[in-house]
Amino acid sequence: MMTDTQSATPALCRLQLGSELRQIRLEAGLTSTQVVKKLLWSPSKLTRLETGDNATVEPADIMALCQIYAVDDETAELLKGYAAVTKTKREWWQSTAFRPILGPGAKAFLGLESSASALHSYNSEYVPGLLQTPEYVRVLHRHASGGRSDEDIERMVEMRMMRQNVLRRVPPLKFATVINEAVIRRHVGGHSVMRAQLAHIIEAASTPNVKVQVIPFTAGVYRAMNGSFTTLRFRDDSTLKPIVYLEHLADHWVMRREADVELYEDAFNELQTLAPGPQESLDLIRKAMEEL
Repeated sequence: MMTDTQSATPALCRLQLGSELRQIRLEAGLTSTQVVKKLLWSPSKLTRLETGDNATVEPADIMALCQIYAVDDETAELLKGYAAVTKTKREWWQSTAFRPILGPGAKAFLGLESSASALHSYNSEYVPGLLQTPEYVRVLHRHASGGRSDEDIERMVEMRMMRQNVLRRVPPLKFATVINEAVIRRHVGGHSVMRAQLAHIIEAASTPNVKVQVIPFTAGVYRAMNGSFTTLRFRDDSTLKPIVYLEHLADHWVMRREADVELYEDAFNELQTLAPGPQESLDLIRKAMEEL
């Protein structure tokens, strides 16, 4: 159970609160249907609380749940503390500048990413967002944003750069990524944009919390060929279990089932084994730069 709410982000408090509320409900032997009937809530309200999907959490709602679950005073105060953080602090992406360009899926992922202690990603088509340059981001959004204005695209560029602060915070996010060789070979925005992007990956990989590997074409067939994915782990003092985040053109979703998470974590470990080590992978990136 996480007790340091002073330094915790609102997103982490929402996730932690949801995880603990669900665990307490199960220990009390209550179904979600029984709880919402007692409180005259909609089923979706309790679901959003338990999955951490609400932007803010009302302390009064937590007090009502604590009464039903008969939790002790110390636990009740801690849970209300989590809720209070969501009411008094704001995440950077909740600013008016970013609100118009952020859908629910993006908000959900930003909350997860900002709360994670370690993030592993496999990227089959483009450079992972945490390693993208402004010019690379700009080109991607001009082709994928469905006629967005230049102003909105610049907001997206700014937002992507803000996201990358997780790599420089204290303590920094531990980020390991395996990228398909196609990512470093695909010309996004022309030679100069791509050279700068590859140079940035090499620079980022020089920091101790960032590890980059490239899975070469010569690796042949492997389990993760059917798409990109991200796995996230959270602080040791939290009750949050690892999760998987998947995103496609029309949808996104989070997978929490232990067997599913284990499948993706095993696939990532396999990728790291198949790919050349970090130094050899950076040599592949340097070679791609030279060929540009």
